[in-house]
Amino acid sequence: MPARQSSEQWEMRVDISRQMLDLRRSGELIKSWPVSTSRFGVGFEPGSFKTPTGRFAVQEKIGAGAPLWAEFKSRQPTGVLAAPGGEHDGILTRILWLSGLDKENTNTRDRYIYFHGTNREDLIGTPASHGCIRLRNADIAELFDLVPEGARVVIG
Repeated sequence: MPARQSSEQWEMRVDISRQMLDLRRSGELIKSWPVSTSRFGVGFEPGSFKTPTGRFAVQEKIGAGAPLWAEFKSRQPTGVLAAPGGEHDGILTRILWLSGLDKENTNTRDRYIYFHGTNREDLIGTPASHGCIRLRNADIAELFDLVPEGARVVIG
């Protein structure tokens, strides 16, 4: 069995202008995925539904082994598989909960900012979230399996 990679070797970089996530390991690009950041823009204010920018770490991984499209409420699986579409901003499949590393984004964990799957896969590639970074459900499951807790994240 290969040695587990340390979290310092992994970096997730979200480019808000391109609505893309690049995953790097030891500086080498591993894979890129389209994402959806906030439709309200960027910012740090509680209740603003804005995507924070700066440096972060994956604080906690939630949902290992859950089926694709599994719905979460308060970070707990509901036992329901969501349907595509709808008006609500579903948190599906997996959660990568972020903590801020910069002075202005230290409230990120308390704001419940995650990478997560979505019931609105049709909006991926456009700013449409309520602050989180949305991915297609198969993409968040793949990302979840690749990155360890503690992985570095840059959003900008």
